[in-house]
Amino acid sequence: MKFTEFVKEMQKHFTEMTKDAKVLFTVNVDPEMFYNLYLDSFPDGTNEIYRKRRKYDCSCCRHFIRDLGNVVTIKDGKVDTIWNLNINDGIYSVVAKVMDLYIKKCYVNGVYVRDEAVIGTKKSREMLPTGEVNTYDHFFMNIPKKFIYTGYETKDTVKGNYNAIKHVFKRSLDEISIEATETVLELIAQNSLYKGAEWKKPLTEFKRYQKEYSKMYEGKEKDLYAWEKSIEAGAVIGKIRNHSIGTLLVNISEGMELDTAVKKYEQIVAPANYKRPKAIFTKKMLEDAKKTITELGYMDALQRRFATLDDITVNNILFSNKDSAKRISGAMDLFDEMESEVAIDPKKFTRVEEISVEDFIKNVLPIAKELEVYLENKHVQNMVSLIAPENKEAKTMFKWNNGFSWAYTGNITDSDIKENVKAAGGSVTGIVRFSIQWNDGDGKDNSDLDAHCVEPGDGDHIYFGHKVSRRTNGNLDIDITHPIEQCKASKGVAVENITFPSKANMIPGTYRFYVNQYSYRNSQGFKAEIEVNGEIHSYEYNHPVRRDVDVAEVILDNDGNFKVVDKLNGNCATVSKDVWGIKTLQFVPVSVVCYSPNYWDEQKGIGHQHLFFMLKDCINPEEPNGFYNEFLKSDLEKHKRVFEALGAKAHVKDVDDQLSGVGFSFTKRNDLIVKVKGNTERVLKIKF
Repeated sequence: MKFTEFVKEMQKHFTEMTKDAKVLFTVNVDPEMFYNLYLDSFPDGTNEIYRKRRKYDCSCCRHFIRDLGNVVTIKDGKVDTIWNLNINDGIYSVVAKVMDLYIKKCYVNGVYVRDEAVIGTKKSREMLPTGEVNTYDHFFMNIPKKFIYTGYETKDTVKGNYNAIKHVFKRSLDEISIEATETVLELIAQNSLYKGAEWKKPLTEFKRYQKEYSKMYEGKEKDLYAWEKSIEAGAVIGKIRNHSIGTLLVNISEGMELDTAVKKYEQIVAPANYKRPKAIFTKKMLEDAKKTITELGYMDALQRRFATLDDITVNNILFSNKDSAKRISGAMDLFDEMESEVAIDPKKFTRVEEISVEDFIKNVLPIAKELEVYLENKHVQNMVSLIAPENKEAKTMFKWNNGFSWAYTGNITDSDIKENVKAAGGSVTGIVRFSIQWNDGDGKDNSDLDAHCVEPGDGDHIYFGHKVSRRTNGNLDIDITHPIEQCKASKGVAVENITFPSKANMIPGTYRFYVNQYSYRNSQGFKAEIEVNGEIHSYEYNHPVRRDVDVAEVILDNDGNFKVVDKLNGNCATVSKDVWGIKTLQFVPVSVVCYSPNYWDEQKGIGHQHLFFMLKDCINPEEPNGFYNEFLKSDLEKHKRVFEALGAKAHVKDVDDQLSGVGFSFTKRNDLIVKVKGNTERVLKIKF
């Protein structure tokens, strides 16, 4: 075979191998070494020294091999080279085979971008001293028009763009799980993702690539796939990891809780007032949760109703009035009932005595015959209902040993301020927390209130202009300037929040917490909380805020002990309100006093302890959740997103004589005035 025939076979094969290709690729070779491999691959005696160099060693062929010798195509994961020729002449076929095998062992390193229509020189001529002219044949190749670059960007820029898409595409395939993609597609299908519909088609395509990629072997096979399919996928799918939807996919793949991942996505793409239309859970999550609930025998426990007196036993009652006592299981025998009917001529007391809640439970309730509470306006957020399973025999799915739960007004298990801070993205887990809330009345208070903290000595002043303390790491993590505009998702209710994450960084001394009115716009006051070591001090200021209002001081001594000094006394409005069928600012009869169910039957340490005063004729008009995630046993925590939706969906069924009233956490600072009748009548202020 002549060399010209060898070149023709190469041109023929190049035309065939590039027929369906969109781009050409190059592999990573050392140009000098690669050209020497070409020269050394000739069989012995076929590439001897001609004059000063070997027969096939010429500058024209050297440039061709450097320019096109390492070019390949990729089709269905298979690499083809210009050297893959169907010839068997004993010389060029040997050379082609060596070059082909070597190229196929190398990794692809980029896309081939050239602006020449012909690579190489077909012939060259040399005039000899004798006057004769020698003609030499060389490698050359006509490049199909579709591979000739005619754009305005530099060739290096074009190569860089292709490389970037490939590398991001491969990283996306490596780091994003198929399950994460399926989860996001399901959220899009159920319209639970802001602007998710525009990603449905790209994600569906990306999922197809993921499934194909997952079947590949690690290393070169996956790398070839990424190069080939990145061209087909294009920039949108190829760089999906770098888009907002990619952040969501990566976060889910890395195990981030679904709701948190979606919130982070929404912070990128959604306006500040966006409110997600549906709870975040997927069909697979629902199926898995249903399977777990069924296997563990909790299905009967999902249906909930308001609890009644018939549900509770005497062992879990701290007090009951005579009407309620008749109905409580095991509460009274005939002699007890007769004694309760003896007329009492109580001696009235006009002085209000203060008493700790512990002393009240230990020394007052056991001898009380009648009990009334003075319901103040500040207690509106303390309204609570006891919840029972419809099936009394249902297995409890809670951390405690019974199937009862509770719900405060507004479907919260903690303070409304704390819940609103969490919803706004603030931290509630620090050692010290100062939170304020306003515009929670008629929604017309658009004032710009600011939370401030002045640290001890020469410490920092934390506020909107200096949000993070350089010494203590105290942090203002929520700053609201226009509640009505910024807080539409929470119906205008605004919060600001300062937290100190660790006592270790705090300076001993006095921390002053106050509220400042930066811009007065129909100010109506505010509520505030100071939480120290889990104990909450609550405050209410029901006057227009026109300047600084001191709330409290937190003193940290040198031994690491905290002390809270209240600077703002409760200052509630004096107008009576109707709440749950009860009028405030008057004494209301108590039917039953009990602990929260997590402390029934002498259980200890299962969450915060609450004390409930169930009030006569108190009717909850809301639709409370039947349970909350923080109540659930650990074997159900992995399904918490589904249970959150179930708790909201399976609303509590009405009953005729529900147990509702006011509740107080032992960890939250509060007080309640009660009237106790026994052999005497006393008016007490219980301190929580």
